[in-house]
Amino acid sequence: MAFEYLEPVNSELQDKVSTYPAHTLSKFISFYDGEDDIDFEETQFAILCIKDSRNSKYEQKSDDYYDKIRAGLYNMYVGNWELTILDLGDIDKGDEVSDTAFVLKTILSQLYTKSVIPIVLGGSQDFTFYQYRAFDGIKYMVNLTTADHKFDLGNSDMPMHGQSYVGKMIIDEPYNLFNYCNLGYQTYLSPQDEIDLMDKLFFEALRLGELKQQFTKAEPLLRDTDIFSIDMFSVKSSEICDPNHININGFSTYDLCKLSRYAGMSDRLSSFGIYELQSLQASDSITHLISQMLWYFFEGFSLRLNENVSDHNPSYTKYNVPIQEEVLVFIKSEISNRWWIKIPNLNNNEHKPSLLACDKQDYLEATASRLPDRWLKAKYKDSI
Repeated sequence: MAFEYLEPVNSELQDKVSTYPAHTLSKFISFYDGEDDIDFEETQFAILCIKDSRNSKYEQKSDDYYDKIRAGLYNMYVGNWELTILDLGDIDKGDEVSDTAFVLKTILSQLYTKSVIPIVLGGSQDFTFYQYRAFDGIKYMVNLTTADHKFDLGNSDMPMHGQSYVGKMIIDEPYNLFNYCNLGYQTYLSPQDEIDLMDKLFFEALRLGELKQQFTKAEPLLRDTDIFSIDMFSVKSSEICDPNHININGFSTYDLCKLSRYAGMSDRLSSFGIYELQSLQASDSITHLISQMLWYFFEGFSLRLNENVSDHNPSYTKYNVPIQEEVLVFIKSEISNRWWIKIPNLNNNEHKPSLLACDKQDYLEATASRLPDRWLKAKYKDSI
C-alpha cells in the first residue's frame, strides 16, 4: 500500500484547523491518520502535496509551504454548499524521482477507482504525467488541459523533466492521450517546431492574448478535460510579491481563479493539479492566491449539473447546420445554456467521444458557413 509513504498533516495544524469558525471549509475537512485502511465511501476530494521538485527547470526560490496554504484554505467561508474533503498529507521526496512518482501514481489510481477527485499540489509539473498514467486500466482515452506559458513538449528522447512531460505522454504506451490543450501559451516562449507539432497532432491551444480577449473560450475546453494542470510560474509577475519573478505577461490572479472555477464546474474533470510552487517566493499573496484558486475549484464543483446530453431529451434542443458536404449537429441545453457539437467517428472507435463541448459562437460561425476549428481537429484526429 502506497499510503504508508504519506506524511500526515502535523497535529498542531490539525488542532488549529479544528478551532476555525463555523461555516468555514474546516468543517468539511478530515485528515489522514497514517492508517492504511481508508474509507473513501463518502469522500469527494483528496488533497495531496508533493515535496519533490528535482525535475523542475525553474530556480527553486522556496521550500514547500503547503501548511500555510492549508491554514488559509480551511479558514475560508463556504457558500451554500457542502463538501467532503480528505487531506492525505504530503508525499516526501523519495530516493529517486521515480520513487516519488510511483507513490503518487499508485495513490491516484486508487482515488480514481473510488471516484474521488485528487487535488495535487507540487513540486515539478512533470508529475502531471503520473496523474495521466494513473488512469491506465481505468479510462481508455484521456484529455489533458494545462494553463501554462509553454507547451512542455520538450525532447521526448531525453529524460523527462517539468517542461517535457507532454512529449512523453505522446510516445509512451499505452497511447491513452486523446487530446492535449494548452491555455495561455506565449508565442515568443514557444519554439516554432512545437507549435507545428501541436498542429500536426490536432491538439488545441489558445494564446494568452486570444484567451484574455474572450476568456469564456476556456470553458468548453475545460468541460471536455479529465486532467487540469496549472504551472504557477505562468502567473503575471506584477500580480505577486516576488520581485525576481520574470513572467512579465501572464495570467492575472483573477484569471487563475476563474480557470479553477471552470475546471470545478466541468462534469468530466476528475483530476486537478497546481505545480511549480517552489518556483515562486513564498509570501502571503501567493499562499492566499493558491488557497483562493482551490476555493473557486470547490465552488465550481458545487455548481456541477452532471448533464446527460441527448438530442432525444426535451431539455435539449437540436440544431442541424448544413455546410458544404457536412451537416453539423449542435445540441443546446435549455437548463444551462451550454452547447455541444456531434463529432464524426470515421473508424467506429467505441472509445472516441461522440460529443464535443463548444459555445454559441461556434454555432453562429457554422450558420455563416465556417467550420468550427475544434470540430475539424476532432474529425482529423480520427484519421491519425
